[in-house]
Amino acid sequence: MNTGQTIFSQLMQHLPHKKFSKYVKRYEGEKYVKSFSCMDQFLCMAFAQLTHRESLRDIECCLRANHTKLYHMGIRGHVARSTLAHANEKRDYRIWANFAGVMIETARKLYSADTFGVDISETVYAFDSTTIDLCLSLFPWAQFRRNKAAVKMHTLLDMRGNIPTMIFITTGRVHDVNILDELPVQAGAFYILDRGYLDFARLYRLHCGLSFFITRAKHNTRYRRMYSNPADKQSGVKCDQIVTLTGYYSKRDYPDKLRIVKYYDSETDKRLTFLTNNLSLPALTVAKLYKCRWQVELFFKWIKQHLRIKSFFGTSENAVKTQIWIAVSIYVLVAIVKKRLKLEASLYTILQILSISLFEKIPILQALTQFNQPSDIPDNDNQLNLFAF
Repeated sequence: MNTGQTIFSQLMQHLPHKKFSKYVKRYEGEKYVKSFSCMDQFLCMAFAQLTHRESLRDIECCLRANHTKLYHMGIRGHVARSTLAHANEKRDYRIWANFAGVMIETARKLYSADTFGVDISETVYAFDSTTIDLCLSLFPWAQFRRNKAAVKMHTLLDMRGNIPTMIFITTGRVHDVNILDELPVQAGAFYILDRGYLDFARLYRLHCGLSFFITRAKHNTRYRRMYSNPADKQSGVKCDQIVTLTGYYSKRDYPDKLRIVKYYDSETDKRLTFLTNNLSLPALTVAKLYKCRWQVELFFKWIKQHLRIKSFFGTSENAVKTQIWIAVSIYVLVAIVKKRLKLEASLYTILQILSISLFEKIPILQALTQFNQPSDIPDNDNQLNLFAF
Protein backbone atom coordinates (compact mmCIF):
# COMPACT_ATOMS: atom_id res chain seq x y z
CA MET A 1 0.00 0.00 0.00
CA ASN A 2 1.16 3.51 -0.76
CA THR A 3 3.04 4.77 2.31
CA GLY A 4 2.39 8.32 1.16
CA GLN A 5 -1.29 8.03 2.06
CA THR A 6 -2.62 8.91 5.48
CA ILE A 7 -4.15 6.13 7.56
CA PHE A 8 -7.49 7.93 7.29
CA SER A 9 -7.30 7.82 3.49
CA GLN A 10 -6.34 4.13 3.51
CA LEU A 11 -9.28 3.37 5.81
CA MET A 12 -11.73 5.19 3.55
CA GLN A 13 -10.56 3.19 0.54
CA HIS A 14 -12.65 0.32 1.89
CA LEU A 15 -15.84 2.33 1.28
CA PRO A 16 -18.04 1.37 -1.72
CA HIS A 17 -17.66 4.74 -3.45
CA LYS A 18 -19.77 3.84 -6.50
CA LYS A 19 -22.71 2.92 -4.31
CA PHE A 20 -22.24 6.14 -2.38
CA SER A 21 -22.49 8.20 -5.59
CA LYS A 22 -25.62 6.27 -6.54
CA TYR A 23 -27.46 7.27 -3.37
CA VAL A 24 -26.23 10.86 -3.51
CA LYS A 25 -27.73 11.10 -6.97
CA ARG A 26 -30.96 9.34 -5.96
CA TYR A 27 -31.68 11.74 -3.11
CA GLU A 28 -30.22 14.84 -4.82
CA GLY A 29 -27.66 15.30 -2.07
CA GLU A 30 -25.52 17.64 -4.14
CA LYS A 31 -28.22 19.67 -5.86
CA TYR A 32 -27.05 23.30 -6.01
CA VAL A 33 -23.86 22.32 -4.13
CA LYS A 34 -20.71 24.04 -5.39
CA SER A 35 -17.87 23.14 -3.05
CA PHE A 36 -18.74 20.99 -0.01
CA SER A 37 -19.75 17.59 -1.44
CA CYS A 38 -21.57 14.75 0.32
CA MET A 39 -18.30 12.84 0.48
CA ASP A 40 -16.68 15.84 2.18
CA GLN A 41 -19.53 15.79 4.68
CA PHE A 42 -19.17 12.07 5.31
CA LEU A 43 -15.39 12.31 5.75
CA CYS A 44 -15.71 15.17 8.24
CA MET A 45 -18.32 13.28 10.24
CA ALA A 46 -16.26 10.09 10.04
CA PHE A 47 -13.26 12.00 11.37
CA ALA A 48 -15.42 13.25 14.25
CA GLN A 49 -16.52 9.71 15.10
CA LEU A 50 -13.03 8.22 14.93
CA THR A 51 -11.36 10.97 16.96
CA HIS A 52 -14.19 11.57 19.47
CA ARG A 53 -14.89 15.21 18.56
CA GLU A 54 -17.43 16.93 20.78
CA SER A 55 -18.87 19.69 18.57
CA LEU A 56 -18.85 21.27 15.13
CA ARG A 57 -16.38 23.87 16.35
CA ASP A 58 -14.17 21.04 17.59
CA ILE A 59 -14.28 19.37 14.15
CA GLU A 60 -13.51 22.61 12.37
CA CYS A 61 -10.62 23.46 14.68
CA CYS A 62 -8.93 20.05 14.39
CA LEU A 63 -9.28 19.81 10.62
CA ARG A 64 -8.14 23.35 9.97
CA ALA A 65 -5.11 22.76 12.18
CA ASN A 66 -4.14 20.06 9.67
CA HIS A 67 -5.30 21.90 6.56
CA THR A 68 -2.25 20.84 4.54
CA LYS A 69 -3.30 17.18 4.92
CA LEU A 70 -6.99 17.52 4.12
CA TYR A 71 -6.52 17.03 0.38
CA HIS A 72 -4.69 13.76 1.02
CA MET A 73 -7.51 12.68 3.32
CA GLY A 74 -9.98 13.11 0.47
CA ILE A 75 -11.59 16.31 1.79
CA ARG A 76 -11.77 18.75 -1.11
CA GLY A 77 -14.22 21.35 0.19
CA HIS A 78 -13.62 24.16 2.66
CA VAL A 79 -14.30 22.94 6.20
CA ALA A 80 -16.49 25.32 8.20
CA ARG A 81 -18.85 24.50 11.03
CA SER A 82 -21.70 26.47 9.43
CA THR A 83 -21.31 24.55 6.16
CA LEU A 84 -21.23 21.20 7.96
CA ALA A 85 -24.22 22.14 10.11
CA HIS A 86 -26.21 23.13 7.02
CA ALA A 87 -25.29 19.89 5.25
CA ASN A 88 -26.35 17.76 8.23
CA GLU A 89 -29.65 19.58 8.46
CA LYS A 90 -30.60 19.74 4.79
CA ARG A 91 -29.13 16.70 3.04
CA ASP A 92 -31.44 13.71 3.16
CA TYR A 93 -30.43 11.25 5.90
CA ARG A 94 -31.54 8.39 3.64
CA ILE A 95 -28.27 8.81 1.73
CA TRP A 96 -26.41 7.61 4.80
CA ALA A 97 -29.05 5.03 5.75
CA ASN A 98 -28.88 3.36 2.33
CA PHE A 99 -25.10 3.63 2.24
CA ALA A 100 -24.86 1.97 5.67
CA GLY A 101 -27.12 -0.79 4.37
CA VAL A 102 -24.66 -1.58 1.56
CA MET A 103 -21.78 -1.74 4.02
CA ILE A 104 -23.80 -3.97 6.35
CA GLU A 105 -24.37 -6.45 3.52
CA THR A 106 -20.62 -6.48 2.82
CA ALA A 107 -19.81 -7.09 6.48
CA ARG A 108 -22.38 -9.88 6.82
CA LYS A 109 -20.81 -11.76 3.92
CA LEU A 110 -17.37 -11.44 5.52
CA TYR A 111 -18.61 -12.75 8.88
CA SER A 112 -21.08 -15.36 7.60
CA ALA A 113 -18.82 -18.28 8.55
CA ASP A 114 -18.12 -17.04 12.10
CA THR A 115 -19.51 -18.78 15.17
CA PHE A 116 -21.11 -17.15 18.18
CA GLY A 117 -21.05 -19.89 20.82
CA VAL A 118 -24.08 -21.97 19.76
CA ASP A 119 -23.76 -24.81 17.28
CA ILE A 120 -26.54 -23.95 14.84
CA SER A 121 -26.46 -23.49 11.06
CA GLU A 122 -29.47 -21.19 10.73
CA THR A 123 -29.23 -17.40 10.79
CA VAL A 124 -29.84 -16.03 14.29
CA TYR A 125 -30.91 -12.45 15.01
CA ALA A 126 -31.30 -10.57 18.28
CA PHE A 127 -33.77 -7.71 18.23
CA ASP A 128 -33.97 -4.93 20.81
CA SER A 129 -33.94 -1.15 21.18
CA THR A 130 -32.06 1.48 23.14
CA THR A 131 -33.21 4.95 24.14
CA ILE A 132 -31.03 8.01 23.53
CA ASP A 133 -32.07 10.85 25.82
CA LEU A 134 -32.34 14.37 24.40
CA CYS A 135 -33.13 17.83 25.69
CA LEU A 136 -36.79 18.65 25.03
CA SER A 137 -36.16 22.37 24.50
CA LEU A 138 -33.60 21.62 21.76
CA PHE A 139 -35.34 18.59 20.23
CA PRO A 140 -39.10 19.34 20.49
CA TRP A 141 -39.87 17.00 17.57
CA ALA A 142 -38.68 14.03 19.67
CA GLN A 143 -40.95 14.49 22.70
CA PHE A 144 -40.97 11.32 24.76
CA ARG A 145 -42.61 12.29 28.02
CA ARG A 146 -43.97 15.55 29.37
CA ASN A 147 -40.54 17.00 30.20
CA LYS A 148 -38.27 14.68 28.25
CA ALA A 149 -37.24 14.03 24.65
CA ALA A 150 -35.63 10.92 23.23
CA VAL A 151 -35.06 8.84 20.12
CA LYS A 152 -35.03 5.08 19.98
CA MET A 153 -32.62 2.96 18.00
CA HIS A 154 -34.34 -0.36 17.19
CA THR A 155 -31.68 -2.82 16.03
CA LEU A 156 -31.77 -6.26 14.45
CA LEU A 157 -28.34 -7.74 15.20
CA ASP A 158 -26.87 -10.66 13.26
CA MET A 159 -25.23 -12.85 15.89
CA ARG A 160 -22.49 -13.89 13.47
CA GLY A 161 -20.10 -10.98 13.65
CA ASN A 162 -22.51 -8.85 15.70
CA ILE A 163 -23.41 -6.80 12.65
CA PRO A 164 -26.50 -4.55 12.90
CA THR A 165 -28.53 -5.89 9.99
CA MET A 166 -31.38 -3.40 10.21
CA ILE A 167 -31.83 -0.24 12.28
CA PHE A 168 -35.04 1.73 12.73
CA ILE A 169 -34.71 5.19 14.29
CA THR A 170 -37.91 6.53 15.84
CA THR A 171 -38.97 9.01 18.48
CA GLY A 172 -39.15 7.76 22.04
CA ARG A 173 -42.95 7.52 21.98
CA VAL A 174 -42.96 4.63 19.50
CA HIS A 175 -43.44 1.42 21.45
CA ASP A 176 -40.83 -1.25 20.81
CA VAL A 177 -43.33 -3.95 19.87
CA ASN A 178 -44.71 -1.87 16.98
CA ILE A 179 -41.40 -2.22 15.10
CA LEU A 180 -42.04 -5.96 14.76
CA ASP A 181 -44.41 -4.98 11.95
CA GLU A 182 -41.45 -3.52 10.04
CA LEU A 183 -39.19 -6.55 10.33
CA PRO A 184 -38.68 -8.53 7.14
CA VAL A 185 -39.44 -12.18 7.83
CA GLN A 186 -36.64 -14.53 6.76
CA ALA A 187 -37.75 -18.14 6.47
CA GLY A 188 -35.75 -20.48 8.69
CA ALA A 189 -34.12 -17.70 10.71
CA PHE A 190 -34.32 -17.37 14.50
CA TYR A 191 -35.43 -14.08 16.11
CA ILE A 192 -34.43 -13.70 19.76
CA LEU A 193 -36.70 -11.22 21.56
CA ASP A 194 -37.04 -10.07 25.13
CA ARG A 195 -40.31 -10.20 27.06
CA GLY A 196 -41.33 -6.70 25.96
CA TYR A 197 -42.03 -8.03 22.45
CA LEU A 198 -44.58 -10.62 23.59
CA ASP A 199 -47.42 -9.81 21.22
CA PHE A 200 -49.01 -13.01 19.94
CA ALA A 201 -50.50 -11.47 16.79
CA ARG A 202 -47.11 -10.19 15.72
CA LEU A 203 -45.35 -13.39 16.75
CA TYR A 204 -47.85 -15.35 14.67
CA ARG A 205 -46.80 -13.25 11.68
CA LEU A 206 -43.23 -14.50 12.20
CA HIS A 207 -44.56 -18.06 12.54
CA CYS A 208 -46.57 -17.83 9.32
CA GLY A 209 -43.44 -16.55 7.58
CA LEU A 210 -41.77 -19.89 8.45
CA SER A 211 -39.29 -18.26 10.80
CA PHE A 212 -38.70 -19.06 14.47
CA PHE A 213 -38.78 -16.90 17.56
CA ILE A 214 -37.56 -17.33 21.12
CA THR A 215 -38.81 -15.04 23.84
CA ARG A 216 -39.72 -15.16 27.52
CA ALA A 217 -43.23 -15.90 28.70
CA LYS A 218 -44.96 -13.52 31.09
CA HIS A 219 -46.10 -14.77 34.48
CA ASN A 220 -49.77 -14.38 33.54
CA THR A 221 -49.53 -16.24 30.24
CA ARG A 222 -52.33 -18.82 30.24
CA TYR A 223 -51.81 -22.09 28.41
CA ARG A 224 -52.76 -25.76 28.40
CA ARG A 225 -50.16 -28.52 28.27
CA MET A 226 -50.64 -30.99 25.43
CA TYR A 227 -47.66 -33.23 26.20
CA SER A 228 -44.14 -33.07 27.67
CA ASN A 229 -40.79 -33.89 26.11
CA PRO A 230 -38.03 -35.63 28.09
CA ALA A 231 -35.86 -33.09 29.93
CA ASP A 232 -32.30 -33.46 31.19
CA LYS A 233 -32.67 -31.73 34.56
CA GLN A 234 -28.94 -31.93 35.22
CA SER A 235 -28.41 -29.45 32.39
CA GLY A 236 -30.72 -26.90 34.00
CA VAL A 237 -33.78 -27.68 31.86
CA LYS A 238 -36.65 -28.27 34.30
CA CYS A 239 -39.40 -29.02 31.80
CA ASP A 240 -40.08 -29.02 28.08
CA GLN A 241 -43.74 -28.84 27.11
CA ILE A 242 -45.84 -28.45 23.99
CA VAL A 243 -48.78 -26.19 24.79
CA THR A 244 -51.67 -24.23 23.35
CA LEU A 245 -52.77 -20.84 24.60
CA THR A 246 -56.06 -20.64 26.48
CA GLY A 247 -56.57 -16.89 26.95
CA TYR A 248 -59.35 -15.52 24.73
CA TYR A 249 -57.26 -12.90 22.91
CA SER A 250 -53.98 -14.84 22.93
CA LYS A 251 -55.65 -17.97 21.51
CA ARG A 252 -57.35 -15.85 18.87
CA ASP A 253 -54.09 -14.18 17.87
CA TYR A 254 -51.98 -17.35 18.02
CA PRO A 255 -54.09 -20.47 17.32
CA ASP A 256 -51.14 -22.82 16.70
CA LYS A 257 -49.01 -24.87 19.10
CA LEU A 258 -46.18 -23.38 21.12
CA ARG A 259 -43.36 -24.73 23.21
CA ILE A 260 -42.56 -23.85 26.82
CA VAL A 261 -39.04 -24.48 28.13
CA LYS A 262 -38.40 -23.84 31.83
CA TYR A 263 -34.74 -23.39 32.70
CA TYR A 264 -32.81 -22.80 35.91
CA ASP A 265 -29.73 -20.59 35.53
CA SER A 266 -27.34 -21.57 38.31
CA GLU A 267 -25.05 -18.58 37.61
CA THR A 268 -27.75 -16.00 38.40
CA ASP A 269 -29.99 -18.27 40.52
CA LYS A 270 -32.97 -17.45 38.31
CA ARG A 271 -35.75 -19.57 36.86
CA LEU A 272 -36.58 -18.57 33.29
CA THR A 273 -39.52 -19.60 31.11
CA PHE A 274 -38.90 -19.48 27.37
CA LEU A 275 -41.56 -19.46 24.68
CA THR A 276 -40.79 -20.59 21.14
CA ASN A 277 -42.52 -21.91 18.03
CA ASN A 278 -39.63 -24.28 17.24
CA LEU A 279 -40.71 -27.73 18.38
CA SER A 280 -37.58 -29.72 17.45
CA LEU A 281 -34.56 -27.76 18.71
CA PRO A 282 -32.95 -29.24 21.88
CA ALA A 283 -34.30 -27.49 24.96
CA LEU A 284 -30.81 -26.55 26.18
CA THR A 285 -30.06 -24.94 22.81
CA VAL A 286 -33.19 -22.80 23.21
CA ALA A 287 -31.84 -21.54 26.54
CA LYS A 288 -28.38 -20.91 25.08
CA LEU A 289 -29.80 -18.98 22.15
CA TYR A 290 -31.78 -16.70 24.43
CA LYS A 291 -28.70 -16.09 26.54
CA CYS A 292 -26.95 -14.81 23.40
CA ARG A 293 -29.59 -12.05 23.19
CA TRP A 294 -27.50 -10.14 25.71
CA GLN A 295 -25.04 -9.38 22.94
CA VAL A 296 -27.38 -6.78 21.45
CA GLU A 297 -27.33 -5.02 24.84
CA LEU A 298 -23.54 -5.04 24.73
CA PHE A 299 -23.66 -3.63 21.21
CA PHE A 300 -25.74 -0.69 22.42
CA LYS A 301 -23.43 -0.13 25.38
CA TRP A 302 -20.32 -0.33 23.20
CA ILE A 303 -21.52 2.01 20.46
CA LYS A 304 -22.68 4.60 23.01
CA GLN A 305 -19.32 4.50 24.78
CA HIS A 306 -17.04 4.59 21.75
CA LEU A 307 -18.95 6.50 19.06
CA ARG A 308 -20.77 9.83 19.12
CA ILE A 309 -24.49 9.08 19.30
CA LYS A 310 -25.37 10.53 22.71
CA SER A 311 -24.49 14.17 21.96
CA PHE A 312 -25.40 15.60 18.60
CA PHE A 313 -23.96 18.25 16.29
CA GLY A 314 -27.41 19.38 15.11
CA THR A 315 -30.91 19.58 16.57
CA SER A 316 -33.13 18.74 13.61
CA GLU A 317 -34.47 15.23 13.04
CA ASN A 318 -32.48 14.94 9.83
CA ALA A 319 -29.23 15.95 11.55
CA VAL A 320 -29.75 13.44 14.36
CA LYS A 321 -30.48 10.57 11.97
CA THR A 322 -27.55 11.57 9.77
CA GLN A 323 -25.16 11.40 12.71
CA ILE A 324 -26.50 8.04 13.91
CA TRP A 325 -26.30 6.44 10.47
CA ILE A 326 -22.76 7.71 9.89
CA ALA A 327 -21.76 6.34 13.32
CA VAL A 328 -23.19 2.95 12.31
CA SER A 329 -21.30 3.15 9.00
CA ILE A 330 -18.02 3.76 10.85
CA TYR A 331 -18.67 0.82 13.19
CA VAL A 332 -19.33 -1.47 10.22
CA LEU A 333 -16.36 -0.04 8.27
CA VAL A 334 -13.94 -0.86 11.09
CA ALA A 335 -15.45 -4.36 11.31
CA ILE A 336 -14.90 -4.81 7.54
CA VAL A 337 -11.29 -3.61 7.75
CA LYS A 338 -10.65 -5.92 10.70
CA LYS A 339 -11.82 -8.91 8.68
CA ARG A 340 -10.14 -7.97 5.41
CA LEU A 341 -6.79 -7.30 7.08
CA LYS A 342 -7.18 -10.39 9.29
CA LEU A 343 -6.53 -8.43 12.46
CA GLU A 344 -6.54 -10.13 15.84
CA ALA A 345 -7.14 -6.94 17.85
CA SER A 346 -10.64 -6.11 19.08
CA LEU A 347 -12.70 -3.30 17.60
CA TYR A 348 -12.05 -1.27 20.73
CA THR A 349 -8.29 -1.55 20.27
CA ILE A 350 -8.50 -0.72 16.57
CA LEU A 351 -10.57 2.40 17.24
CA GLN A 352 -8.18 3.55 19.95
CA ILE A 353 -5.22 3.25 17.58
CA LEU A 354 -7.07 4.98 14.76
CA SER A 355 -8.11 7.86 17.02
CA ILE A 356 -4.48 9.01 17.44
CA SER A 357 -2.95 7.97 14.13
CA LEU A 358 -5.29 9.12 11.34
CA PHE A 359 -2.81 11.70 10.03
CA GLU A 360 0.15 9.29 10.02
CA LYS A 361 1.53 8.24 6.63
CA ILE A 362 2.33 4.60 7.24
CA PRO A 363 0.59 1.44 6.00
CA ILE A 364 -2.59 0.90 7.98
CA LEU A 365 -1.76 -2.75 8.58
CA GLN A 366 1.51 -1.73 10.18
CA ALA A 367 -0.22 0.78 12.43
CA LEU A 368 -2.82 -1.75 13.57
CA THR A 369 -0.46 -4.65 14.20
CA GLN A 370 2.76 -3.14 15.57
CA PHE A 371 1.74 -2.26 19.08
CA ASN A 372 2.42 -3.79 22.46
CA GLN A 373 -0.78 -4.77 24.17
CA PRO A 374 -0.48 -4.31 27.96
CA SER A 375 -0.38 -7.63 29.77
CA ASP A 376 -1.26 -6.34 33.22
CA ILE A 377 -4.82 -5.31 32.35
CA PRO A 378 -7.26 -8.14 33.11
CA ASP A 379 -9.76 -9.13 30.44
CA ASN A 380 -13.39 -8.26 31.13
CA ASP A 381 -15.30 -11.20 29.72
CA ASN A 382 -18.60 -9.43 30.21
CA GLN A 383 -17.84 -6.58 27.82
CA LEU A 384 -15.16 -6.72 25.17
CA ASN A 385 -15.21 -10.41 24.22
CA LEU A 386 -18.25 -9.63 22.08
CA PHE A 387 -16.16 -7.50 19.75
CA ALA A 388 -13.08 -9.70 19.51
CA PHE A 389 -14.33 -11.07 16.19
